[in-house]
Amino acid sequence: MSFSSPRPDGLEVRLRARPVGELRPEHFEFVHTKVREPGAGEVLVRNTWMSVDPFMREWMDEDAYAPPFLLGEPPAGSTIGAVVASGVPELPVGTAVLHFAGWREYAVLARDEVTAVDLAVAPAETRLGALGSTGLTAYATLTRLLPVRAGDVVYVSAAAGATGSIAGQLARHLGAATVIGSTEGAAKTRALTEEFGFDVGIDHTRGRLREDLAEAAPDGIDLTVELVGGAHLAAALDAARIGGRIAVVGAIAGYDTADPLPGPANIFAVATKELTVRGLAVTSYFHLAREWTELALPLLADGTLRSRHTVVEGLHRAPEALIALLRGDNLGKMLVRLDG
Repeated sequence: MSFSSPRPDGLEVRLRARPVGELRPEHFEFVHTKVREPGAGEVLVRNTWMSVDPFMREWMDEDAYAPPFLLGEPPAGSTIGAVVASGVPELPVGTAVLHFAGWREYAVLARDEVTAVDLAVAPAETRLGALGSTGLTAYATLTRLLPVRAGDVVYVSAAAGATGSIAGQLARHLGAATVIGSTEGAAKTRALTEEFGFDVGIDHTRGRLREDLAEAAPDGIDLTVELVGGAHLAAALDAARIGGRIAVVGAIAGYDTADPLPGPANIFAVATKELTVRGLAVTSYFHLAREWTELALPLLADGTLRSRHTVVEGLHRAPEALIALLRGDNLGKMLVRLDG
């Protein structure tokens, strides 16, 4: 197989330097490279949509919990694109595929590195958002890690983000009696109740998170989905009722700082309140992806589950999108549209 025209140039966003503390644009560089033809058993994909996720900042650190991104190479992340040249008969030109080789316009990938997806059933934004790892994180947390029980009072931090917004809605669907969420700013706080169906939205920037949680749940919180860490985890410990459960899923408050988040001073509440605290790494739950998709698709179709996206246009703005995500500027899932 060969290109019908000269090989195209492909833009790549590469990690230029490891950030120490706050991520900045100068930690990235932009490089144009010649795109090679795929061999037998390979496909050439032109990327169209790219997920932007908090873990990307963590994996830029040399001591990351997973193999870190390499300097001088594009980071990675969930991406959707179209096959433009193929050495795989069952993946002809035009096939939409999901893969992990983001932060670049073109990628040559082996057959086992891509999954064909039907964008007529669910568009790329939904595949990378509610049906992607963020939605799966919420599902695994609330059905396997610390399952929701009928009548639970549930609290979700970072509730207007990609995982939090799905977690709050899913908790309600699974039988929670009251769902409380915290976020930042008046607009996102309104979105919690008006769009995502939370009973109570709390703007934590008011500096009254402990007091607001006590007011929203005077008898205590049964289940917390913790996505922020630091002061938010401390507030969740205060608000938990005897025998409560806390799922530690993220700690985004500490991802973009030079120093680790301090542990909550009230950690002994785990003992005095006989709390269950468990952590989740979504990579341990990828086997639930099909199950989650089968549940979520009809809920998305009938409006029971609502998915929001913040879209940044153009691969050259991918660093900007990640920096904005770490600041909390997104409502719902942060995405980059490469062909915008």
